[in-house]
Amino acid sequence: MSRTARDTCLLLGLSVAAIVASGILLLIILFLSTEAWPVFSQVGLLKFAFDEAWYPTEGAFDLKPMLVASFAMSMLSIMLAAPLGIASAVFCRFYAPPVVRRAYQWIIILLAGIPSVVLGLWGLTVIVPLILMLAPPGASLLAGSLVLALMIVPTVALTTQAALASIPQFYWVGAAALGLSREGTLLGVALPAVRSSIFAGIMLAMARALGETMAVLMVSGNVVQLPTSLFDPVRTLTANIALEMAYATGDHRSALFVSGLALTVLVFILAWVARRSGGQVVHA
Repeated sequence: MSRTARDTCLLLGLSVAAIVASGILLLIILFLSTEAWPVFSQVGLLKFAFDEAWYPTEGAFDLKPMLVASFAMSMLSIMLAAPLGIASAVFCRFYAPPVVRRAYQWIIILLAGIPSVVLGLWGLTVIVPLILMLAPPGASLLAGSLVLALMIVPTVALTTQAALASIPQFYWVGAAALGLSREGTLLGVALPAVRSSIFAGIMLAMARALGETMAVLMVSGNVVQLPTSLFDPVRTLTANIALEMAYATGDHRSALFVSGLALTVLVFILAWVARRSGGQVVHA
């Protein structure tokens, strides 16, 4: 088979895969919208933002506390994970000896593959009791944020490592010619050059944090309320779906699909922001 024929077959296969993936995504959105429509048509969209509480069996559908809890937990986790992930990537790429670098990379990859329920169990038996010593009940917004941060650190670290590895060699040569130190090159040349890629990785990590269910359900307390402090128990949208879908019927069931649709929209927004950030080396 000629090179042209192989390229044509590869292009055809990739095109089919892209069409299938896009079709599945559209079907998921259509399914969520169809299932959510009955309650939308009866109570309207504004009721989900301005109702007095979340009592779906009694016709109260306020999603605001869970939306706020989901967003706050994701933001807190990314505020913790982003500096740790970036710092670990810089250390692994430029400072660690080869043996330490290889071991550390395996640890990061292993951490990325640990099931979320295992991290949730660890958080429930270690993090929650530690927070309980500071302020009851222990299971809280802070506990969920800490577990999520541990979960998404590998995403930030791996994407940052890949971004740093993509920097052209002439950047380093030019920095050396200017007499910059290694720290000056990192802070003044390397990290600014790949800031868009790092930001894209952070957005993808935040999207993963938004979609996490099991670990958050185990450590966050699952109380539907607007958090006023880090120690308040909260319930996220994902945990709400997992807890109530088994027995929900009628409008209650449709309202849970509204939650799923809201999560999908949030993840789409984060993915769009990550895509718009460029995800490439910035050339002077």
